[in-house]
Amino acid sequence: MDSKKIRKSISRFFSWLGLTSCSLIIKVTPRAWLYGFAKHIAALGYTIARKQRKIALESLAIAFGSAKSKQEIGQIAKDCFIFMAKAGVEIMFLMDRPQLLKKAVKIVGRENLDAALSRGKGVILVSAHFGNFPLMLSRLSLEGYKTAGIMRPMRDGRVEKIFLAKRKKVGIKTIYSQPRTTCVNQTLEALRNNELVFLPLDQNFGTGGVFVDFFGKKAATASGPVVLAQRTKATILPCFILRQKDDTHKIIFEPPLNIETGKTSQETVIINIQRLTNIIESYIRRYPAEWGWVHRRWKSRPSVKGGV
Repeated sequence: MDSKKIRKSISRFFSWLGLTSCSLIIKVTPRAWLYGFAKHIAALGYTIARKQRKIALESLAIAFGSAKSKQEIGQIAKDCFIFMAKAGVEIMFLMDRPQLLKKAVKIVGRENLDAALSRGKGVILVSAHFGNFPLMLSRLSLEGYKTAGIMRPMRDGRVEKIFLAKRKKVGIKTIYSQPRTTCVNQTLEALRNNELVFLPLDQNFGTGGVFVDFFGKKAATASGPVVLAQRTKATILPCFILRQKDDTHKIIFEPPLNIETGKTSQETVIINIQRLTNIIESYIRRYPAEWGWVHRRWKSRPSVKGGV
């Protein structure tokens, strides 16, 4: 094993150890103290997680450029770490307490969801790594909606096992993004059973997707929502969860996306993925601290010959 792999193994071990330790502390911590605890975790994380802090600051600079000062960008980055820490302690605390979770998360625009389900073709919930989205899926599942989420497995299998158990406990079906064929088959089955399938559309998708504008710069984006909707006639429904000032949450369902047809199938995909990306960007612009800036969203670049 080379030195790089050794460092990664050590880092993942301490991450798992930290998560396990925090989980034990959270189990015995009164809810009123949770958010103070989260702020201490965030401050520590912002100090020692230099790589993630650097990525967050760079990503914010790419997105906002000269529109925000260095001080404003720094504050959003710090707030982002606080929001992530709050989300983490809430997942550990509320997903083990379904009745408290129901009280902490309200649903707005439910008529859009129910109307989409009434078509009987399944619903593709398009969102982002925005707000405490695991609580959104948990709340919908606890409300009786058959809910699945397409997710990338975490690099550390021990950490993935912890969160998989949490999802199972509240009835969320996990569809792993790899292997691709298995992911597609499981997603098609869920939609044919008229279930909700959550698909975040905000992460770098390498060479397999399409390039659309995101904060004015091309970003590699998955084409899955549109391709799946075309194949199954499922409804595409953008949705987001917003943290409130009192640290409760509100789930918002936007109106369904009616697919616009382009001159070619590829153009149809690009047009509608761009429309969905615009909706995601609008939420991030309004609530920038609620998005995960620690991800290199613009890492993949279009080919020199002219990626779309």
